[in-house]
Amino acid sequence: MSRLIRTFLLSACACLLLPPLVLAGAPKTLVIYFIDVEGGQATLIVSPSGASMLIDTGWLGYKGRDADRIVAAAKAAGLQQIDTVVITHYHRDHVGGVAQLASRMKIGTFVDHGPNMEDSPDPREDYAAYEQVAATARRVVVKPGEQIPLPGIGVEVLTAGGERIRKALPGAGQPNPLCASEREAPADATENARSLGVLVSYGEFRFLDLGDLTKGKELELVCPANLIGTVDLYLTTHHGLAQSNARAIVHALHPRVAIMNNGAHKGGSPKAWETIHGSPGLEDLWQLHYALDADREHNSPDAFIANPAENCDGQYIKVSARPDGSFTVLNLRNKYEKTYSK
Repeated sequence: MSRLIRTFLLSACACLLLPPLVLAGAPKTLVIYFIDVEGGQATLIVSPSGASMLIDTGWLGYKGRDADRIVAAAKAAGLQQIDTVVITHYHRDHVGGVAQLASRMKIGTFVDHGPNMEDSPDPREDYAAYEQVAATARRVVVKPGEQIPLPGIGVEVLTAGGERIRKALPGAGQPNPLCASEREAPADATENARSLGVLVSYGEFRFLDLGDLTKGKELELVCPANLIGTVDLYLTTHHGLAQSNARAIVHALHPRVAIMNNGAHKGGSPKAWETIHGSPGLEDLWQLHYALDADREHNSPDAFIANPAENCDGQYIKVSARPDGSFTVLNLRNKYEKTYSK
């Protein structure tokens, strides 16, 4: 064999081997599914290691609609079970679907803020039902400052049971000038104010989910100093309702992208929408539903809305994040996707 032919063959083999080597070195992604549970919450997080965490379980009833949608997203993610289910608080749109979900899919560990703290019938009933299901698996009660173990990523508890972190996170702690313009928030005796809020991190990527935390507790996190810092992705608090999403926290967080887990007739209030949409540096606001009780000017463009009509198939929004802080958002309904570079 001539030297020329031998050199050509070696070069060809090297080219054939190159793509797998490049792919093998590519960083794995953190994947987040924002599942449509019609104005409740169900956010499925799958770490680069394949470990899974679901934040809330949607509504009770509706023939298991929300549990079925969660299972469908879990199967799309290749999951056989959900390792950890985090319950932010004991309102029916967040904890109601837990029994129906547990009957469809194995759950490893339940995480919550402790006993129900709201003196009203529905939370008492739903907490009792949750206790029965949680007793069949491992249950962990967490406090602010603790970590929820999930291999491959960080999950830090910022709020739980009405309490909050006391020390600023690394890189945070700067005075927040927006606090001066905030009115004193009314006291909130409901479970919303006890929401378990978490900061999820993967390398430089940061995602914040505060459940249904209301303004008084939001402001404690950022006033007089911002204890959180900035985030890349922000799940609008309390489905985009005006009782939450105080300007002093949303603008201090400086999110690059926000996702609103609203329903057709729940959340997405024009006032909150304006606050979030007007946050400095925000590139896009994605919605799980078109807010029918708001006008066209207070809804995002069609490409960014997963479910444009009241009666939809429950399409989800999927985020794939990389450790350099870049991430891609996909609207399952129309397959529109957009990548946000760091």
